[in-house]
Amino acid sequence: MHCFRHRNLMTFADPLLPAEKRQLTRLAGDLVRWAGTDGRHFPWRLPAATTYEKIAVEVLLQRTTANAVGRFYAEFFARFPSWEALADARPEELETFLKPLGLWRRRAVSLLGLARYAAKTNGLFPTDPRLHRDIPAVGQYVSNAILSFQHQQRTPLLDVNMARVIERFLRPRRLADIRYDPWLQAASHWFVRRGDVQSANWAVLDFAAIICKARTPLCTSCPVNTRCAYFASL
Repeated sequence: MHCFRHRNLMTFADPLLPAEKRQLTRLAGDLVRWAGTDGRHFPWRLPAATTYEKIAVEVLLQRTTANAVGRFYAEFFARFPSWEALADARPEELETFLKPLGLWRRRAVSLLGLARYAAKTNGLFPTDPRLHRDIPAVGQYVSNAILSFQHQQRTPLLDVNMARVIERFLRPRRLADIRYDPWLQAASHWFVRRGDVQSANWAVLDFAAIICKARTPLCTSCPVNTRCAYFASL
C-alpha cells in the first residue's frame, strides 16, 4: 500500500479510491494543457530563474497575490540577488523594502531566517523533509517547494487554492487544517505524480486563480466541469 511522509512526521496509508486516482491523473493532464494556453506568466517560472528565487518567492507569495509579487520581483532580486546578500540585510532595511507587499515584519523575519540558514549551507537544503522542521520559516508548504524546486521530488504546492480545486472536483476533506488531512495530502501528491511536477503545480494554482475562484467560480467556462462534483451539485 502506498504511503508517504510529510514534514510533520505523520505517516498514513493512502486513502484514495482507485476511481479518485484515475480522476486526479486525468485532471492533472487537463489542467496542464489548459495552462499551456490560458495560464499565467511570472518571472520565477522562467528557465532563467534560480532555485534561490523560486524558494524565496514562495515566502513573498504568502498572503498576497501573485500579480503583486510579479510587480515586485525584479526590484527585490536585483537588491538581494542571492541567499548571502539577503542574509546580510539589516532587519529594518528589509522591512522597509518589503512594505509594498504588506506584512513586512513577518516576511522580513521569515526571509532572514531562511537566508541565514541557506548562506551557511551554500544554498543547499536537506532532501529529507523531517530535517526541515528546524529551519526558520519552513512549514509544510515551503518544505514542499524546496523538495520540488531544489531536489526534483514530486511534492505538491498544496495551499488553500490547490485544496479548493481538488475538493470541488472530488469531495471535501474532513479536517480543517490542510496539512493534516490524510485524504487531501494523498490526493495532492497523486495529482503531481506524473509528468512535469512544476507544470502541474503551477497549472492548478493558475486554474484556482482564474477559473475555480473562491467566491465566484466560473463554472460554465470550466474545461473540466462535466466531471466536477461541485458543478454537478449546482
